[in-house]
Amino acid sequence: MTILPLTYLGSVSYFAAVSRGDAVVDLGEHFVKRSERNRTRILGSDGIEELSVHVQRANHPRTPMRDVRIDYSKRWQHRHAGALVSAYAHAPYFDHYWDGLRPFYERRYEFLVDYNLALLETLCRALKIDMPRLSESYLHASPNDTDMRPKLLHVEQSAIQPYVQVFADRMAFVPNLSVVDLLFAEGPESSRHWL
Repeated sequence: MTILPLTYLGSVSYFAAVSRGDAVVDLGEHFVKRSERNRTRILGSDGIEELSVHVQRANHPRTPMRDVRIDYSKRWQHRHAGALVSAYAHAPYFDHYWDGLRPFYERRYEFLVDYNLALLETLCRALKIDMPRLSESYLHASPNDTDMRPKLLHVEQSAIQPYVQVFADRMAFVPNLSVVDLLFAEGPESSRHWL
């Protein structure tokens, strides 16, 4: 079994793990600052751009993920929507998928878990992969499990087949960005890059 955290616009490797069918998303874990739980990376015209969902009082150690509230005082939704449009508006499949993602930058969710879970469902549907199983209580990893919670979900570049990114004419391929980078570029063919 592969144990995953619940992420914001998870990486390509995250969704590659979900697609294998043995993944369980741990909803019972504690919030980890500076992680994919509220951050993602996209490729803009100036290079890699990190986007962070602002959360309230996430500095308290051992805050359960279920208790992390989203902070809307910094207008991060507006900034993220602008960054995604700026980076991907000219991608081949942007128009096809953006309408499904736009509501996440207009509607307010109280809790990060609810926001990320709704995004996960939307992205799994777009990628035509099954939703992973969910665990409401903390999962203790056994020696045979792959526990992806404590670390960022990086994979070797060779594990993901390169694809043509929006700014390929001026930048080298950047692996393991948010899966939206792959989805906007490859559309229905996205999953063939991790098989």
